[in-house]
Amino acid sequence: MALGLAALLIPLLLVMVPSEAQPSPGYYPSRVYRSMAFSEGYSTLWGPQHQTLSQDQKSLTLWMDRSSGSGFKSTRSYRNGYFGASIRVQPGYTAGVNTAFYLSNTERYPGQHDEVDMELLGTVPGEPYTLQTNVYVRGSGDGNIVGREMRFHLWFDPTAGLHHYAILWNPDQILFLVDDVPIRRYEKKVEGTFPEREMWAYASIWDASDWATDGGRYRADYRYQPFVSRFADLKIAGCAAATAPCSPVPVSGGGPGAAALSPQQEAAMAWAQRNAMVYYYCQDYSRDHTLYPEC
Repeated sequence: MALGLAALLIPLLLVMVPSEAQPSPGYYPSRVYRSMAFSEGYSTLWGPQHQTLSQDQKSLTLWMDRSSGSGFKSTRSYRNGYFGASIRVQPGYTAGVNTAFYLSNTERYPGQHDEVDMELLGTVPGEPYTLQTNVYVRGSGDGNIVGREMRFHLWFDPTAGLHHYAILWNPDQILFLVDDVPIRRYEKKVEGTFPEREMWAYASIWDASDWATDGGRYRADYRYQPFVSRFADLKIAGCAAATAPCSPVPVSGGGPGAAALSPQQEAAMAWAQRNAMVYYYCQDYSRDHTLYPEC
């Protein structure tokens, strides 16, 4: 980093402080489902030399340096379910670094894949991490990347400890949750805009310098390597693609198969979007909205 730029950057990570107290969501799915050992149905996808598994196999550390990043993948594919992991990311200069927990079928359907993302985008000192959520359906159309991004500056410091990030994917809606607070709901409204094919669960750390931090203005600087992310408290409660049909995962405490958020959860989601959301693709009129009929 140039000395002139370094002098302009405040050496503290600024965390967004909501103007309203965080409400309780009233339902805590991360407490309902048991944690898995990383040896239970997960395997290294790439960069095995950049992984360290804890002795109890409940925590996995991934890191990225100039030579490689790293990732892991579920051995089974799923048709829906609850997928969660607690993640801690590194403080300091992490521009260009992408720590991701996501669902995808890119290896089964290259070029026409589905994907549901939660990505912690690295930053420069003095600026917060960005949590990007995204949904892709059947890759891209007519050369246009049809991502459906919603981004947040979190109400806590994601470098100070583990926080639980989860995707709840059912046949008619996808919920994104942070510490059990629903932050986004993506519903099946228009045919062809919702992922319906089986997907695997993934996690990775990789160099996304071209776009991750301020649109690529700040890139990964390997003088600060290695870039380290820790994963723990891995949870899956899903319908494996190879099994018989099973009931959707409940989204609230209303009982088996409960499909609607409770009023308390709705209020918590409204709070998160009011206080922490910094971008929503449906409100970006520089984009071609004919590609987003669900908006």
